[in-house]
Amino acid sequence: MSSQQRGRATRAHILATAATCFAQQGYDGTGVAEICRRAGVTKGAFYHHFPSKQALFLALFDQWLQGMDAQIASVREEAGTTPEAFRRMAGMIQHVFAAAGGQLPMFLEFWSKAARDPAVWQATIAPYRQYTALFSAMIEAGIAEGTLRTADPQAAAQVVVSLAVGLVLQSVLDPEGADWGYVAQEGVRLLLEGLGQAQ
Repeated sequence: MSSQQRGRATRAHILATAATCFAQQGYDGTGVAEICRRAGVTKGAFYHHFPSKQALFLALFDQWLQGMDAQIASVREEAGTTPEAFRRMAGMIQHVFAAAGGQLPMFLEFWSKAARDPAVWQATIAPYRQYTALFSAMIEAGIAEGTLRTADPQAAAQVVVSLAVGLVLQSVLDPEGADWGYVAQEGVRLLLEGLGQAQ
């Protein structure tokens, strides 16, 4: 194994260990020393890969988003129409929650810090804006293809993002309160009906 491969493996191991620590103890409750101890690496090795605990968390967040992006891209390629793409994305919600495991509370804890830290705010708000732009473009495509009625694509996209964020929040606060995958599908169905596409 080359030194570059060893470096990538060490970085991935630190990320995986940190995800477990954050999920078990929260962001504030997890220190760099604990991550290093559990990962079996020195602080020097940690700081070689990540300048801070915050940078490591943002790398985890980015990794999670990349997985989401790959799933969304796959759904868009397979779907024949815009409404079908939205329905399939709603069906992904359950898998997203399962893949995130116990990490969703950690993400919410970290996001709460964004209000007090401009760098964190920028990193956490960027995906919301990215997904709003993506969904707005999808809605524009649906209007152009005739599967959705004319509407304000930006406002509709913000409703979709708000629905997704609300589902994440509710599933963390009340995981047994509902079948959140079903709620996601119903929410998208109602949205599509509002856009003129009864399901």
